Amino acid sequence: MVIDISESKSELALKASQLAARIIRDAISKRGRAFVIAATGASQFEFLDDLIKESGIDWAQTTFFHLDEYVGLPESHPASFRRYLRERIVERLAPGEFHFIDGEAADLDAECDRLDKLISRCAIDVAFVGIGENGHLAFNDPPADFETVKPFLVVELDEACRRQQFNEGWFPSLEDVPRRAVSMSIRQILKSESIICIVPDARKAEAVRNCFEGEISPLYPASVLRRHARTTVFLDRNSAALLAGDNGTNEKNEAHGSV
Repeated sequence: MVIDISESKSELALKASQLAARIIRDAISKRGRAFVIAATGASQFEFLDDLIKESGIDWAQTTFFHLDEYVGLPESHPASFRRYLRERIVERLAPGEFHFIDGEAADLDAECDRLDKLISRCAIDVAFVGIGENGHLAFNDPPADFETVKPFLVVELDEACRRQQFNEGWFPSLEDVPRRAVSMSIRQILKSESIICIVPDARKAEAVRNCFEGEISPLYPASVLRRHARTTVFLDRNSAALLAGDNGTNEKNEAHGSV
């Protein structure tokens, strides 16, 4: 795992987008198609804006999957991740395929099974992820399930996660934040050939320290990224502020067994 620390959020976003574009171009060049997992949230705004400016990518030759979605939230809602991804990726890039999670499905187990079958046919080239203020990865809140082999699952959202969504302005009150979501599992995320983790802002500093300097534990879900050799974590000075010995770019190659 590599930790890359930028001076600003804009520098972070640019470096992350350049790496993402290179991976996607290489995948298309080698086998005619790139398979990508897309994240949502405020941490991804600048990164996606920079990614769409990258040249030399035939977006028609890409297939996207969706990390997570609230249960029961209509796509018209401002906090809907389907809406976010349509507006910020689909309408701007026109990828060949985009497999959305339907959080309004009448049978959520069947929806997870549908997504499981789709993603199981694909070798994911790159996953874009962030981490939550509670250290979550996708909507795998602590204590996260590191063992399930199921690609998608229905999860309960803890109060810290729900409070973050409210504080970011997506919902009028904490009570309006859904209590459940469909999330890609930890093991499925780690199957990606490369992972680009984008974590700006001071409010993530404690989670960054806990996940990347503490023990690898389900209590700090994103800590599991340290077991993935081709993960690059992009931080800015604010999100890296609590790391010991912050001196710019830190490279870590940690092997603690497979997940």
